[in-house]
Amino acid sequence: MEIKFVKNNNPKTMPPEDTLGFGKYFTDHMFMMDYTPDKGWHDLRIVPFENLSIHPACTALHYGSEIFEGLKAYRRADGEVQLFRPIENIRRMNNSAERLCLPEIPEDLAMEALLTFVKTEKDWTPHKKGTSLYLRPFMFGNDESLGVHAVKHATFVIIASPVGSYYKEGINPVKIMIESEDVRAVRGGTGYAKCGGNYAASNRAGKKAEDKGYSQVLWLDGVERKYIEEVGAMNVMFKIAGKIVTPKLTGSILPGITRKSCIEVLKKAGYVVEERLLSVDELGEALKNGTLEEAWGCGTAAVVSPIGELCYKDVKYTINGGKIGDVTQNLYDTLTGIQWGEIKDEFGWTVVVK
Repeated sequence: MEIKFVKNNNPKTMPPEDTLGFGKYFTDHMFMMDYTPDKGWHDLRIVPFENLSIHPACTALHYGSEIFEGLKAYRRADGEVQLFRPIENIRRMNNSAERLCLPEIPEDLAMEALLTFVKTEKDWTPHKKGTSLYLRPFMFGNDESLGVHAVKHATFVIIASPVGSYYKEGINPVKIMIESEDVRAVRGGTGYAKCGGNYAASNRAGKKAEDKGYSQVLWLDGVERKYIEEVGAMNVMFKIAGKIVTPKLTGSILPGITRKSCIEVLKKAGYVVEERLLSVDELGEALKNGTLEEAWGCGTAAVVSPIGELCYKDVKYTINGGKIGDVTQNLYDTLTGIQWGEIKDEFGWTVVVK
């Protein structure tokens, strides 16, 4: 399908790369297309970045019919720009769309839109080590009526933001509080979908943890309140007695692309990886007897985030002396090396934007 292009005649200037932060600045253009039952996806366009105009009865505003993704474009040393496993983001977005009764996007159409948009905004991909161009595709229901039903009209948008290095002063292990009251999601709900409601529901526990001096919370399942699920907005992994253990995808956990990549890298390196139920009691016992050797979160923004301390019911446990472990460091080095083109991609994950 043809993608129309409307040039921004008032282009912005890239801020200094050491001041980028996360999600503060946006590129000159955005991609948009619309869905209606009679036309399907249509009116593909790249237009100047600007505010959206929506009807006050817009479905997304009242009933939360909204989904999104997050991925990055990376500037390699040779100047080329590449993406990391974009097809996985497209497939996950379609899974989210199916769950929220939003229209799915054909994979080839979504990939064409993404690559064309990144090519348009390619010059916004920063050069400094650790920086990248963060891409935020999102879709929202756009019916102009106050009625709860499957979405008939939708809008799909991609925006981009140059972002700084997540770790400005090296990877420092964080302190995490195990949350025993609030839950992020439940089996049968929307936990496996990347939708705004899941994140809004996590804010109260996150604020409570922050007020107590912790970076984030470790979530327990919403049914039995005993099985480990996610850490903050990331998947979580543990090295227990030499084996890698990560919560299995039960429907309430987001199937992270970084999680999937970590598992594949670990298995290739010869580690035993167990995707299974892990109770907070089993984790507590491993903390007490010293068999919990490492713990880390994994996600697009940080890649990996080592956990140096866990607190459960006001009892604090230090992990690996509060230092980053060898497995965590190796995962970070391997994945970022592939993403920035510093080491050979033996998995076929990267897509160069031509």
